[in-house]
Amino acid sequence: MLDYLKSKSKNLFPAYFALVMATGALSIGAHLLEMIVISKILLGINIVAYLVLWILTFIRLFYFFPNLIGDMTSHEKGPGFFTLIAGTSVFGSQIITITGNYSFPYILWFLAIFLWIIVMYTFFTSVTIRQNKPTMEEGINGAWLIAAVATQSVSILGTLLSPHIHDGKEILLFFTLCMYFLGCMLYLNIITLIFYRFTFLKLKLSELTPPYWINMGAVAITTLAGSTLILHRDNFSLLSEITPFLKGFTLFFWITGTWWIPLLFILTIWRHVIHRFPLTYDPQFWGMAFPIAMYTTSTLQLSKALELPFLMIIPDVMVYIALAIWLAVFMGLMHHLYQDMRTH
Repeated sequence: MLDYLKSKSKNLFPAYFALVMATGALSIGAHLLEMIVISKILLGINIVAYLVLWILTFIRLFYFFPNLIGDMTSHEKGPGFFTLIAGTSVFGSQIITITGNYSFPYILWFLAIFLWIIVMYTFFTSVTIRQNKPTMEEGINGAWLIAAVATQSVSILGTLLSPHIHDGKEILLFFTLCMYFLGCMLYLNIITLIFYRFTFLKLKLSELTPPYWINMGAVAITTLAGSTLILHRDNFSLLSEITPFLKGFTLFFWITGTWWIPLLFILTIWRHVIHRFPLTYDPQFWGMAFPIAMYTTSTLQLSKALELPFLMIIPDVMVYIALAIWLAVFMGLMHHLYQDMRTH
């Protein structure tokens, strides 16, 4: 068994924690839409997925450390490690929402902050000081935006924990507010490069990978982070004072995410239908399942934060699209694992 796990962990896809992100985001949205049974099933699946992925990650850390460091400092693969942070934070938010437990998510939040410091500064330092750098065409991809996603996920979990913190509540909310704005900065910087890559550099079919859906997913989770802060404004005077700005800024990001959806669907059709690019299971497809689920959840919370009930028609419909995409990718994963075990 150990040899099998070692074989799987050696070249583990760095962004596999997107599975936890997608499952957690969909579970939270389903719970808020009173689809309780589905949300609890997804929680059970996520507990297993989170534990298995950490086991594989620890095996890789102890047995294949050079491979792990090589991936983390790579322009292409390095951004995938931000899913460890986002997966941990989304999992913590999922536990709070579904079970009402705050003790374990509090531990997960500190773990996420620790991982954020390690991954953020290891990755950006390495790609900055590297002498031989790839071209923008080779080096930039949608996965870079997971840096913004990870930052916003830490903000969301911290804000959800704040009502149950007796001492230092204002400090905690100030920190989550800072993380929200930092996530906004990261998105605006990185999406500028990606938009340039889309419109002015040649884009091959093989390069139009599912993680480009993070173009939308990053602003979806930014919308959720802003909405969560607005909904907790009564716990911190500064939040109350800047609520009008937060509402406008959060709406701006939601509109941006909404704009991305039709374009990304068109490009997906262009890739797989018009040009018949093979549609087989790839762990990168979790990078597509997460944004759809997160858009559903973030729109629901935005509706509450801005007191716009007519927006609820979107999550009422999108949750079924998100569930269908999640099921398709999950079935692909199960088939992939079955075939893999047969060969071993």
